[in-house]
Amino acid sequence: MRIATFNINGVNTRLPNLIAWLEVERPDVVCLQELKAPTDRFPEAALRSAGYECVWVGEPRWNGVAIASRHGAPIVTRRSLPGDQGDVQSRYIEAAIEGVLIACLYLPNGNPWPGPKFAYKLAWFDRLIDHARSLIALEAAVILAGDFNVVPTDADIYATRSWKANALLQPEARAAFAELLAQGWTDALAERYPFDPQWTFWAYLRKAWERDAGLRIDHLLLNDTAASRLSDAGVDRQVRARPGASDHAPVWIELN
Repeated sequence: MRIATFNINGVNTRLPNLIAWLEVERPDVVCLQELKAPTDRFPEAALRSAGYECVWVGEPRWNGVAIASRHGAPIVTRRSLPGDQGDVQSRYIEAAIEGVLIACLYLPNGNPWPGPKFAYKLAWFDRLIDHARSLIALEAAVILAGDFNVVPTDADIYATRSWKANALLQPEARAAFAELLAQGWTDALAERYPFDPQWTFWAYLRKAWERDAGLRIDHLLLNDTAASRLSDAGVDRQVRARPGASDHAPVWIELN
């Protein structure tokens, strides 16, 4: 079972790229982030024609998350992250597929740092940590997949000098990610490539892709049941090189 996460950075704008990747790689499940489309403009028909049934929560202009499956319609368990009824941003959806519980998330970016957006990022992270504590205890395989907007360590970025003031690298955000992992989650890419960090994001600025000036901010975290079934993980880097590409590349895992 191949499960992927992909910050598509505009699902309608990048739809041809998305469909082309799906036709070649045929992942069983795909978690999409940053749809940048209201709920009624999600390209459900195009994805169904490609063989995928989808669930999603949209939002005009920003955010938005979706889960697409080749194994029938995902069974939705949540459409928002618990802990703050006043938070209306579309950043979390959770569903069961073939006995695996998958949470697709788009954690707040937090820039500019410091400021209210960074405070929102940390508050959202606290809520995720609280909810994840209940998920990791389940006997079923559970996966937290998405754009966490956190560079876990200095080894997960090409260079840190120009990113020192970025919210993705701040100690508080890194500490929150470490606290989440400490619950017992396995970071699949780090497990597969312990000495060779895999970039998942290359900014559009300063020819970052051409220079391979990347970051690792898209993660698949596995509870013990899912981790015991992990056979491989990787990044489909070639997708980032296509014309009109998202600034992220798909990240995937294989489960036995």
